[in-house]
Amino acid sequence: MLRVVSVNVATPSLLGERRGRPVYSAIAKQPVAGDSVWLGVGNLAGDQQGDPRAHHGPDHAVYCYSSDHVDAWSREVGRPFAPAGFGENLTLSGATEDTAWIGDVWRWGDAVVQVAQPRYPCFKLAMHTGVADMEQRLIASGRSGWYLRVLQAGEVPVRGEIVVEDRDAARLSVLDAHRAFSSDDPAHIARIPALLEVPALAEGWKRMLRRRLQIAENRAS
Repeated sequence: MLRVVSVNVATPSLLGERRGRPVYSAIAKQPVAGDSVWLGVGNLAGDQQGDPRAHHGPDHAVYCYSSDHVDAWSREVGRPFAPAGFGENLTLSGATEDTAWIGDVWRWGDAVVQVAQPRYPCFKLAMHTGVADMEQRLIASGRSGWYLRVLQAGEVPVRGEIVVEDRDAARLSVLDAHRAFSSDDPAHIARIPALLEVPALAEGWKRMLRRRLQIAENRAS
């Protein structure tokens, strides 16, 4: 069973300074007040992106992160993590990267959403968490979180159950997609052709996988 732990939004604000220049981001999200919030095809009401070039469009409508990872991160980093600690819109329990399949369809309140792709972090995650190597830690761990696209807009509750309505027939997980791009293990790279055949996988991630496959083929030749 999937359950909503927290729904989180933010507008861009000053995150800090990098290379002498200010960095603005909406990664510092806060839980939504009230019982529900509107989810449109592009994002949650009250949520914006600091860098629309990298974080926008239907395949990035909702960023999910599993609260099931919190204990592991707390042990590894040495401090507790609260909901929205990774800049996620939806903190949930009951699913992780290895159990969420690309293409899975969920009903969340009045909305219908679909698992679209893993998250690949940038330097802002380290600035937000205060952990200098957090980007590298997230990639190495595979605890990336994932993005949802919105198939049907609607009002979504900030607590309660999310219903899994359909599971994708390819049975390829968010973790499979993450490892296929981030790992040099031939077994992970070998999954790329099958992942490219999954209609629900975001086209942006498919482009990354095609480049990754080409690099691997060039090294092998």
